[in-house]
Amino acid sequence: MFQLNNFFDNKNMVCIDQAGCFKVLEHQRDLSVSPDAAETQYFAAQMNVKRRQVLCELNNSGVKLQAGAMQWILGNVEMSSGVTGKNFLGKMVGSAVTGETMSKPEYHGQGYVMLEPTYKHIVLVDVSQWGSIVLQDGLFLACDKSLQEQVISRKNLSSAVMGGEGLFNLCLSGQGIAVLESPVPRTELIQFNLQNDVVKIDGNMAIAWSASLDFTVEKSSKSLLGSAVSGEGLVNVYRGTGSILMAPTAK
Repeated sequence: MFQLNNFFDNKNMVCIDQAGCFKVLEHQRDLSVSPDAAETQYFAAQMNVKRRQVLCELNNSGVKLQAGAMQWILGNVEMSSGVTGKNFLGKMVGSAVTGETMSKPEYHGQGYVMLEPTYKHIVLVDVSQWGSIVLQDGLFLACDKSLQEQVISRKNLSSAVMGGEGLFNLCLSGQGIAVLESPVPRTELIQFNLQNDVVKIDGNMAIAWSASLDFTVEKSSKSLLGSAVSGEGLVNVYRGTGSILMAPTAK
């Protein structure tokens, strides 16, 4: 039996989004700043530069987290490394090629798991609506334990070398919610939904896309001269049926 005081009734901590067992809590102001930094922090809050945390409410369920993301645990919750003798080699290789941590600790039971604060924006994605979703490096923060993860590679080297993306990416599939750390807020993310169509993007602004899409790097024009004259050169091309999340204002 436990009590949690000055938390759900804390007016400075507001729930701005939730899905499944995940709640996104936003600190409206940073109340622990020094006098010298107070002015900077005040204007930062006015421009939506705020600390955000994810709360996982477990009800005999489980979640997987990015290593080092946990801040505190309350209740009858157990942690396992998520690495076994059977999958150790595969996770080690996957970690080396994607830049993700090898171990994604799993927490399961009855209670709460709170994640560390971040100034990044938190996006909750229902993976079942995507079929399988491919993530840009560094985007993964947490997900339901039921989701399957795998490392997928580009179909051709050009899409990685010339497209500004990695050769390998983390892919999630199954039924459940994924928690992503986005460089921009959800209100600025553009979602393309394609039905046997194509999207061409100048730069690596796509942060997530359906695994069903073919990703290539192509000339912006049919001719080299046309590409040179337009000033666009090469573009990232996503072709087929699926969805894309693009951060158009990310730097």
